[in-house]
Amino acid sequence: MKIAILGYGKMGKEIEKIALEEKHEIISIIDKKKSLGDIKNSEVAINFCTPDSALENIFFALNHGIPVVCGTTGWLKDFDKVVEFTKEQNTAFLYSSNFSFGVNLFFKINLELAKLMKENTNYNISIKETHHIEKIDKPSGTAISLAEDIIKNSKYDNWGLNQTNEKSILSVKSERKEKVHGIHQVNYSSILDNISIRHESFSRKSFAKGALLAALWIKGKKGVFGMNDVLNF
Repeated sequence: MKIAILGYGKMGKEIEKIALEEKHEIISIIDKKKSLGDIKNSEVAINFCTPDSALENIFFALNHGIPVVCGTTGWLKDFDKVVEFTKEQNTAFLYSSNFSFGVNLFFKINLELAKLMKENTNYNISIKETHHIEKIDKPSGTAISLAEDIIKNSKYDNWGLNQTNEKSILSVKSERKEKVHGIHQVNYSSILDNISIRHESFSRKSFAKGALLAALWIKGKKGVFGMNDVLNF
């Protein structure tokens, strides 16, 4: 597979490493600091740039008719624009807040638990996410995805960062520490007991492998997709 990497930070470098190990070809690397190769010769673009560059990079690749797999979070206010442009260009776009198989399984468990607990309004739900200090956006895109699935199946109207007083607001807490790749925990607390589900990532390798799996899957397809389509969840 011929790949363009959009964003050459830690995730971009990890994708390059795993892609080369799996005998894929890196055709182009596009970053604020440098641009190598011609994206037009790529079969798919994998985007892990900073949030402020996401929309520009996505449009750049789609404009060349190249399918985009995007793991950048913090830009979703413009998601509808990307959906429309993908249709106009008759190509493909796949977004996920997290490409790890384990996290996507965690998403599924979180959704099913939320459905089971829908009528048990005596429980207060909260989410906590912890990441490395270099992660810019708060809360993480993964935490937002977890919150959105809970809100659809609970007493909460919205989520709020570090909010604890509003009964209609699902509290999402963010913490930044050294050398933490990603921890997400969902808590259901009542005066009688506490129920928790938790996922911890130990390296970026699982994210990179998932992104490459998505890139292989999207080749030849048209439309807008998510990781649930790739994994058939």
